[in-house]
Parts: sequence; C-alpha cells; structure tokens
Amino acid sequence: MHTTLTGLMEAHAPQFSKGQRRIADFITAHYDEAAFMTAARLGEEVGVSESTVVRFATELGFDGYPGLQKALQELIRSKLTIVQRLDVTRARMQEDTLLRQVANSDTANIRHTLEELDETVFYDAVDRIVKARNVYVFGAGSCKHLAGFLTHYLQMLLPGQVRRIAVTSQAEIFEEMLDLSPEDVVIGISFPRYSKKAVQTTHYAHSKGAGVIALTDSALSPIAPYAAALLTAHSDMASVVDSLVAPLSVINALIVAVSLRTMDRTRPRLEELERLWHGYGVYQTIEDEGTNL
Repeated sequence: MHTTLTGLMEAHAPQFSKGQRRIADFITAHYDEAAFMTAARLGEEVGVSESTVVRFATELGFDGYPGLQKALQELIRSKLTIVQRLDVTRARMQEDTLLRQVANSDTANIRHTLEELDETVFYDAVDRIVKARNVYVFGAGSCKHLAGFLTHYLQMLLPGQVRRIAVTSQAEIFEEMLDLSPEDVVIGISFPRYSKKAVQTTHYAHSKGAGVIALTDSALSPIAPYAAALLTAHSDMASVVDSLVAPLSVINALIVAVSLRTMDRTRPRLEELERLWHGYGVYQTIEDEGTNL
C-alpha cells in the first residue's frame, strides 16, 4: 500500500467504527478493486451504507469520497502489473466506444493539467533551461520517447548545451553525469510505473547541486522530492497504457517558451539549417509528390 494512505488509515484506526474498520481492511487487501468502485458499491461490498464510506473518506482528511478514490487510483497506477492493467482495461473500456473514451480521457487530462499546473513554476523551469550551462534530459520506458522529443528540439535551440542520457545501465548514467555542477540542469521525466533509474538519476543530480526539473504526475511521485521545479501533468488512464498526451503538451509549451527566449541568438542558425535542408532535399513537399528520387 501507498505509505501515505496506509499511514492515514493507521493513524485514524483508533477512532474507526466497526464499519469503517471493515472499509480500511477491504482497501488494504483489495485496493485495485476499490479504486474503481463508487462509494455505494464499496459500501455494499463491505456491508455498510454509502454515507459511512463518505464519512470514512472525510475522516482520513479527503474532501469527500472522490479524493480517496483519486488517491487509490494514483496508487494502482504505480503498482499494477501489465497483466492486471489488461484486466482493468477490459473492465473499464467498451470496444464499440473505445476511440471516444480514450480521446475524452486525453482531453480531460490536458484540461486538469492546465487547471492545476503552477505557471510560476513552469516559467521558473524555462529560466533554468535557458540559463543552464548544460541541460541533461532523462526518461526511461515509454518516457524515453518524451525525452527524445524534448531533446530533439532543445538541441536546435540550445546548440552544444543539451544531451539526452540514453544509456541503459545505471553505472553508465552516472558516468554521463559525472561532471554535473550547480550550473547544469537535469530534466527528469517519469510517470507510472515509475522507473528506478529515473529516481536514482534525479537523486544523483540533486546531490551534485544541479537544478532538477521533474516532469511527473504528482507531488507523491518518487522523483518529486529532488525537484527544484516540479511540473505535474495528468496521465490518468489506468489501462494497459497510461496517457502521455498531457505531459507531451507541457513539453510542447516548454519548447515554445524556450524558443521565444532564445529567438535572437538561434534565428541565424535555424535559417542556415533550413538552407541546408532545402539544398540537400531533406524534406519532401506536396509539390514534390510524384517526382523521382
């Protein structure tokens, strides 16, 4: 169980009624099921009223049952195996409305991210990136693709300053970061299931005094404690795959903000790059369609 949620239930256990104790026992043993139950369904499962379930949530300090349910869903996203995720997907998704369900979930993730992300922290992260001596970007698992996308554009805007940590072993990661200093920035990207390499990498960067920008799902993320700038984005789709649409939107915003801050110094270089691409026919336009290569 998540230590915070477990601690809450343990701290309040002496005040629990018999019914509330049954709720706590069920959540401890079946948190993966409880996370997607309504208050009424959870009450029915353990033999108490819906109002008892709601009081249980408020007793723990949540703003009603939805707060407790959200905490449970955040928990399972970091713990469910890929097989369990398949089972959750089967239970939650209807195949005939799958496209709309996924798109609606992605849209909600972006909306919630926009509502909750602190813009002051966002612009602080932009300042850190622009002023850094070197920028290191790290993401493991599916997050490595987000890291690659971010690195690709930052390297155009900050030539010679940005590198993606793409090695596989932790020993090699430490070797790549051996020269870290407080003048450098490390951007760590991690979403459930959290990578241990991401945690170790951000911890090491923090210990070296580098500024850590953490892009993750919440302040409860294991990389959050090491962040000088914590950027949170929703990825709430506990299925076989978690949505990374909102994190990518935050990354897009970072890239745009950095481009505006560095426009004067990068424009000549980008113009030269465009001339090279055109001269060597790197990209094909619609007008080029049908021509022989």
